[in-house]
Parts: sequence; structure tokens; C-alpha cells
Amino acid sequence: MLKLNYKVNKKQNASKSCVVCGIENDLGLKTSFYELENGELVAICNTKDWHQSYPGRVHGGMSAALLDETIGRAVSINDDTTWGVTVSLELKYKKPVPTNCEIKIVGRITSENRKLFEGSGEIYLPNGEVAVTATGKYMKMKAEKITEDGLDESEWFYTEDEEEIECIELPY
Repeated sequence: MLKLNYKVNKKQNASKSCVVCGIENDLGLKTSFYELENGELVAICNTKDWHQSYPGRVHGGMSAALLDETIGRAVSINDDTTWGVTVSLELKYKKPVPTNCEIKIVGRITSENRKLFEGSGEIYLPNGEVAVTATGKYMKMKAEKITEDGLDESEWFYTEDEEEIECIELPY
């Protein structure tokens, strides 16, 4: 299997309470998102037992949430004031996603116009195999229009990594 290293251009912000990226959500996935030199977005998270459905397997809804968030955030690479709001999402589950391991989720924009975009993504297991794939359609929306009060710095902020991530290896 070919593995390529991609330079990280930027780490995206995290939220306080989101189930996918919320750093203060005790039961959340605490996912970090990285914009790559190739125009894709990579999410990295460590699955836990409390994300399971069957013993040792991450719930399919958690996999869907990870792919939805990663594809939806990919639009922010070119405009960090615009977010994707899900219109439709289709998933194909190919292999179980195990608990208690680090997984990578990759998302990209495949087409877009002024109001909408479409994207695709995959969840990669530690051995490089694809576990879940997704395609989705999203509405472009300015961040301040998504919530009634907008997002302030107590809800949406940059977090430092323990060790700076300069490159991410992907199995392409």
C-alpha cells in the first residue's frame, strides 16, 4: 500500500461542546482537523469504549458524524467564514471501526457552486484500510448565521497540539 506524507497548512478551530470536536465534551470524540497542502481536510481522533455499539466497534452513527463534520468543514479551507450545513449524506460501511485506536478521516470538495457544494470522504483504519466512505451535499452558510447568537471565542477557538503536526501520512 502506497503511503504519502502531506504538509499541514493549518489546524482548524475546535468547539467547546460539539460531539465531534468539542474539547470539553467528556463523551465526545475530541477530533482535530488539519488542512493539507493537497486541498483535503484530515481529521484525527482516538476512539473510546463509550463510542461503541457492539463491543469493540464504534457506533455507525459516530462514523457518520465524523465523516459529516470532515466533509462539511472542507469548504472552510478556502473561506474560514463559510461552513457546510448538511443537505444529504450517504455512507457505505466496509469494515468495522474499532474502539480504542487512532483513526484518520479525510474529506474533500468534489464540486461546488455559489450556494451548495458536494464532497466525499473516508475513514482510514490504523492499518490504512478504508472502513467507511461517504458522499454528501451541503449548503454553504456563514458561521454567524448558523446559531442565533453567533459563535464567540468561548465556543469556537484554536487549540494547540501537544506536539506540532507538520505532516500527515495517508495511505493513497
